[in-house]
Amino acid sequence: MSRTSNRADGDIVQDFLSVADLLEEPQLAQLYAYLAREGEAIVQNVMDDLEIVQGTAYSYVNRLVDAGVVNIIDDEQPRRYAAREIDLTVTMAARDREYTITPALIDAVGRRETDADIDTYIDRHSVAGLATALTYAIARERGRVTHRLMAEDLDISPMAAEMILQVLRPVVHEHYEIDESGAGLNELDIDGDG
Repeated sequence: MSRTSNRADGDIVQDFLSVADLLEEPQLAQLYAYLAREGEAIVQNVMDDLEIVQGTAYSYVNRLVDAGVVNIIDDEQPRRYAAREIDLTVTMAARDREYTITPALIDAVGRRETDADIDTYIDRHSVAGLATALTYAIARERGRVTHRLMAEDLDISPMAAEMILQVLRPVVHEHYEIDESGAGLNELDIDGDG
């Protein structure tokens, strides 16, 4: 495991454990992603926008604060909360692969609860596999790869590659600057005819 900042090893381990909780619990990931998108919010906003009951909203926010991935911005009532930037790089020794945990990946994991395609992809390929797919989705939206190249590189079916790329498209557009002149769905060889 490596980290992009110069923090003490204990802080790095704590960061990793905190982020691991986000990746294991889609509801927490969804709340973190919401706060990252909004910049800051009060619990009432969380309740209204994510349709979470009051007790659960406070419990989740407090868990994220305790984990150190969300900060209290204003102690006055109502308290305002903001997501802390996460940029943690993990190296998997067994596969000699590296992936970076970012708010976009956490957002994608948070959608697992409401998107069966993401849920299935994680079940089959793990969160690390989803991180890799997200990298391809960014490149695809920038017009640099196709679903067929992803499928070949990852040894998955072209249909599975296209499916996850389509599902990740909104995540990519919410978290990254994408030039609208990049590859559009109508420009890609989906059926293999072109």
